[in-house]
Amino acid sequence: MARPHQLTQLELQLSPTPPSSPSPSPATSPPPSAPGTVRPGGRTARTRAAVRDAVLAGLVEYGYPGLTVEYVAEQSGVHKTTLYRRWGGVEGLVADALDLAGEDGWTPPDTGTLRGDLHALAQEIVDTFGDPAAAAAPAAFIAAAFQSERAAEALRGFYCERFARCAPLTERAVARGEVPAATDHDSLARAVSAPLFFRLFITREPLDAADADQAADVALAAARAGVFTPPA
Repeated sequence: MARPHQLTQLELQLSPTPPSSPSPSPATSPPPSAPGTVRPGGRTARTRAAVRDAVLAGLVEYGYPGLTVEYVAEQSGVHKTTLYRRWGGVEGLVADALDLAGEDGWTPPDTGTLRGDLHALAQEIVDTFGDPAAAAAPAAFIAAAFQSERAAEALRGFYCERFARCAPLTERAVARGEVPAATDHDSLARAVSAPLFFRLFITREPLDAADADQAADVALAAARAGVFTPPA
């Protein structure tokens, strides 16, 4: 049975979002923005989640080239005129789906050691992408980023925010004396995920626990050696 998705800097939180109460409308109208870059006033969480789920389903089933506003309208129950007005088209829909995916409350693991934390992060990639059902939506989003600059920008923003959330992981390691004080959390998080994503999306190799362990241990050794600190 597929484990529930948990959004990390290493994987995408793409499971359906439970409905919540609508946000109150702002007292004044916001300045005009490009469709799909901000949440228009008055959009309910339920509507946005339904649209997001339809976008994900379409990406998984048809890929980015086959995703249409008409499909999203049919699957979400939101009229296509509304979709065009609020999101501007397919690129805006995909970008906003990633934006919504980034609104979870995930924090990095805290196992008590940096080694344990890095192994936990690496294992999440293996667990997610080793399960075809769990991997389908994240893989579809990554593929879309190769076909749309808007999707690529959204994906970069998504992961930049995820790497930023790993700052406490590195700060705890520094406080314990496990790595140098100036260790960059962003570089450390990237170092854990990079070899695993290379195997997944470049060489198209399967992953196992040994691969996760190796990625974590290599990143840990590099951090201890000061590789992720600024040059003196």
